[in-house]
Amino acid sequence: MDNKTLSVVSYITLFGWLISFVIGKEKSNSLLKYHLKQSLGLLIFSIVLSIILNVLMMVTKIGVLGIFGFIPLVLMIIGIINAANNVEKPLPMIGKMFEDKFSFIG
Repeated sequence: MDNKTLSVVSYITLFGWLISFVIGKEKSNSLLKYHLKQSLGLLIFSIVLSIILNVLMMVTKIGVLGIFGFIPLVLMIIGIINAANNVEKPLPMIGKMFEDKFSFIG
């Protein structure tokens, strides 16, 4: 797989990220490294958001808060589009936080 394909796959669940990280380790370019960082940040954001929403919905009994659970899906689609277009553009709302994190990626 080329780096563009691996960049797209990195946004598709934790397994996609692991596949992209392991396969792209030897031949990664800046595009792949950038999208690996963004997609790992998105994964962490998704987990934290899920925990927060579950607690809020249990405490407040407001089920409509669940609509915010679609935010990671929308961000994932934006990330896939950016990766498919060879663009190193941060994800809206959370992307800037993760641009300089995760030094183990490169």
